[in-house]
Parts: sequence; C-alpha cells; structure tokens
Amino acid sequence: MQISDVLSEDMILADFDADNKRQLLENVSFFIAEKKNFDKNAVFEAMLERENLGSTGYGNGVAFPHARIQGLDKIVTAFVRLHKAIDYDSLDSKPVDLLAFMISPENSGDDHLQTLSVFSRILKNENICELIRQAKSAHEIYVALHS
Repeated sequence: MQISDVLSEDMILADFDADNKRQLLENVSFFIAEKKNFDKNAVFEAMLERENLGSTGYGNGVAFPHARIQGLDKIVTAFVRLHKAIDYDSLDSKPVDLLAFMISPENSGDDHLQTLSVFSRILKNENICELIRQAKSAHEIYVALHS
C-alpha cells in the first residue's frame, strides 16, 4: 500500500489554525465529514473518544488521530500541517504540527493497520517531515509525502 492509495491531494490542509487539541479534532472532523458527506458529529465524537483512551501523539511533532466509525464503507484520511504547533499530550511531551487523520469502518482490521503503517513509515523520516514543514502549499506537502 502506498500513500496515494489512501490520501488524495484535496484532503490536505496546509497551515491550518487550531488553538488546542479539542478544537483541532473538531474542525478537522467537520472538514472530513463535509468532504465525504458523513455525519460531522459522529466523526468528531469517535475521534474524541479514541483520543480519550490515550494520546495518538507519536512524537517529534507528529500525531495519528484515528477512529473506527459504524456506517462508514471505506477508510478516509486527511493530512494536516498546523500553522503553529499545539500541545497534544504526545509521548515525548513536544507540541504537534503534523497530523495524519484517519477514520475507518468498524470492521476494517487489516486495512486500518496498513493505513496507519503507511503514514507511520513516511512520518518517522525526519527529512520528509522537514520537507513537509517547509512546503509552501498543499500540493508541495502531497509531493513531500510521496518522497
């Protein structure tokens, strides 16, 4: 599985503004729901519920917010680069500015894990993260994610 299998360029938000984790989860959940014609509250509540189980902040400024949602028929992803990093309760206690969002159907075991793995493999590369942070547009972020 490649990044192009799970993320389209129109699902990238560059220089997104959020003051805190909850606002970020809410606003991106609403963006995903609007783009994919899904219930915005269902997305937000699932994301918030998952995050309450434990932070999806991986470290080095990267987080992988994800949730499983009943009634969804395929995995939906979005990528966000924040204008300004926020506190995210990450494992390393550092603020987060790069986030790979994912919602999956309730029964999507392997596909869910493979999609997380694709993002993880890319975003553990500090050079790629730096290219994303320096990108001037969503298109440049998309290209950097394919590096």
